[in-house]
Amino acid sequence: MTAIDNGGHTTTTGIRLPVTVRTVSVDRSGKWLAAGWRDMWRIPGISLTYGGAFVVISYVLTYGLINAGLGWLVLPLFGGFMLVAPLLVVGLYDASRRLEAGEQVTLGLIGKAFRKHATQIAAMGLALMLFAFAWIVVAIIIFAMFYSQSPPPLDRFVEDILFSQRGFVFLMTGSAAGAVFAATIFAMTAVSIPMLLDRDIDVITAIVVSLHAVRANWKVMAGWAAMIGIISLAGLATFFIGLALALPMLGYATWHAYRDVIGPPA
Repeated sequence: MTAIDNGGHTTTTGIRLPVTVRTVSVDRSGKWLAAGWRDMWRIPGISLTYGGAFVVISYVLTYGLINAGLGWLVLPLFGGFMLVAPLLVVGLYDASRRLEAGEQVTLGLIGKAFRKHATQIAAMGLALMLFAFAWIVVAIIIFAMFYSQSPPPLDRFVEDILFSQRGFVFLMTGSAAGAVFAATIFAMTAVSIPMLLDRDIDVITAIVVSLHAVRANWKVMAGWAAMIGIISLAGLATFFIGLALALPMLGYATWHAYRDVIGPPA
């Protein structure tokens, strides 16, 4: 059974949920990204400061790992970082919410975005951290399967990974495992964290709603997940500089995705 809301979207009602989950057209992800881009340049100072902080953190972590002789951990660590990124940009969700409502937006105000529903957001953070740690453990196990004795020296690491048969199989195996983790996290957080910020709802219900929203809109959500992955990889591939733009834009766009897929409160 379906119903049409005032916005012209269909709402699935097969599962009883405390919110309205809309089904949207497959072209919506491009509009979410465009809305995120517009929000970023409405508050460029805040956006670039927020994104730039992640660039600095990325360089510090990379330097620390390489200096400790653990350069081979850079890739799995940043894979884990991308798993918890939806929680780290809660402030950006709040910035978009404030822009939408015509409210003032400052770093101080969005820095307090966690406070209103701190317990539930913290519970989501714990769940994401557990997934991130699990991914790092799996990545280390996969690495040990292919490089049991010791990782290749850093000066030959890229060459060995990218241009050898063993490295190719290693990359395919790691990518497949990473895709499973990424898809799970995406389905859990596609709309749940903005919802926790925006409404009085518990973390379990928010995750259930997010899973249902992804299932009900699997075509557009598959494209949206791919778009997030490509933009994030581009940010990493530019030696992290691109993250200064990629993370704010995706954070704002995620807020607009939530607004589009989840109907307003009754």
